[in-house]
Amino acid sequence: MNNIAVHECVKKMALTFLFPLLFIMPQIVFADAPELLLAKIYNDDIDVTQYLVSEKFDGVRAVWDGKTLTTRQGNPIAAPAWFIANFPKSPLDGELWIARGAFDQVSGVVRSQSPVDADWRQVSYLIFELPNGKGDFSTRYQTLKHIIATANVKHLKLVKQFKVNNKAALKQKMVAVIALKGEGLMLHRANALYETGRSDVLLKLKPYLDAEAKVIAHLPGKGKYAGKMGSLLVELPDGVQFKLGTGFSDAERAHPPAIGSTVRFIYQHNTKTGKPRFARFLRIRQPSD
Repeated sequence: MNNIAVHECVKKMALTFLFPLLFIMPQIVFADAPELLLAKIYNDDIDVTQYLVSEKFDGVRAVWDGKTLTTRQGNPIAAPAWFIANFPKSPLDGELWIARGAFDQVSGVVRSQSPVDADWRQVSYLIFELPNGKGDFSTRYQTLKHIIATANVKHLKLVKQFKVNNKAALKQKMVAVIALKGEGLMLHRANALYETGRSDVLLKLKPYLDAEAKVIAHLPGKGKYAGKMGSLLVELPDGVQFKLGTGFSDAERAHPPAIGSTVRFIYQHNTKTGKPRFARFLRIRQPSD
């Protein structure tokens, strides 16, 4: 076959397979992440009496717009029809949750595009905010009480908000939640109007800090970890690199997170050079995080 014949063949293939895409591509819709309120880290300078406090649930954040359920990135969640059948028309913001310490389990359920009824019957939708709701947060909380009570859906639940009299009472509640293997507490300023973005009207209080980093390399192990991954070389968003070597199971060391993937880790504080101190691997970042 000469060059002219090859050219004509390629041209025909392009017309056959690529031309129909001109009609398909305009129909492709990319998810738009909803604008949500994101928490900052708690600090001891605040007046805790001005906040409503709740337990921090480590589930998958989900937004109900009155018709569909999506992740915080705007991706549709394939929940069974019965799960959302009697949800209210009002928008809701909350966490899909199974139990304390069961993030991996609920994350797997939510990510599945083929929902299994038996799995979803373990899931609750815990509501903590009324998107674009009127009034301050304490008023929105009362509105949510009415909305959820009226809906009367067993797996649709309101996150309990409460007040504390001082920092000592806050820390005492924190200790009680951690003893139950909970993750920590959330503080939402009671007089705050609804807003989005990262703001100090919403604070998270945990016994440790958490962050994310990109996997740069796998560093070989020694001794009992010979032949396996000893630690990960990871990079923070600000460019700081450090070794992450604890918190891994033997299976994770044999099959470590892929280079280029993002991992979540916990730590106590940063060193003077900006490296996380006492960092410990938590999990690979999932699309639903």
